[in-house]
Amino acid sequence: MALTEREEQIWQEINAWEEDFFTYEPTDFGRTYEKWATRQMDLLPEEVQQTIGEYVDSALFHIHALIQNSQFQLDTKQRLLSEARVFRDDIFEIEDLKKCSIDQLSYMADQQIARNRLLSFSQGGLAGTGGLLFLGTDLPAMVAIGIRSVQSIAMHYGYDIQRPAEMMRSLKVYHAATMPKRFQQEKWDELMVEIREEEDPIFYAGKDVIADVSWMSHPIQQAVKMMAILLLRKKLTQGLPIFGMALGAIMNYQQSRKITEIAHKFYQKRYLYEKY
Repeated sequence: MALTEREEQIWQEINAWEEDFFTYEPTDFGRTYEKWATRQMDLLPEEVQQTIGEYVDSALFHIHALIQNSQFQLDTKQRLLSEARVFRDDIFEIEDLKKCSIDQLSYMADQQIARNRLLSFSQGGLAGTGGLLFLGTDLPAMVAIGIRSVQSIAMHYGYDIQRPAEMMRSLKVYHAATMPKRFQQEKWDELMVEIREEEDPIFYAGKDVIADVSWMSHPIQQAVKMMAILLLRKKLTQGLPIFGMALGAIMNYQQSRKITEIAHKFYQKRYLYEKY
């Protein structure tokens, strides 16, 4: 099936986004930080690096399972199907969403993306108060929000994350979105190769390893953010640590924006590729 004129336009927009987004020109500060982070990772023995990767993989799988089986996720699925029936009355399962046009799917996905970004913004604001409870749960909360965001975008384009193949792919999309900028192009290309070579729509045939030691720069950034918030929590404005709350909210929002942007473009391109 050939792409429509509108679909061809979106396809070209995604290609232009790829060329712009994955162009990597680090600043002096970025280069310094990358050298420091790489040096810290290289100090770890190889066995420790492997153990860390296995631990992160296990944690991501468990978080995915908790989200997948939660009542909130089931409610999200039912709400999505109800929204899609506004456009078509023959929508009964997640896979049926592929019957909708890409503009209809993008519209529904954008609504959910906006809600997830607002949730991340709020979580960052709470963490920015400097309270040990909110600050200590910020990283797992942001990982959960990020994974849930990718899952919801996948469902909006007709991919049921209950299937093992879609579960693994959603986790790999999340991993690619949270990698350091210099590695994202490579991870994106790997995802593109996978969808072109996909043979079994149910069981995942690619590598089942998700995280590696290079992903550890993500929690390192989180630790730097926590230190900055702790330093700013004593600077009060009308009894509130406004600067710390602003820092936490902005950083969490930017992270959520990056994750949802990459996930949205990936599933848009996959939808068009499979249709073509």
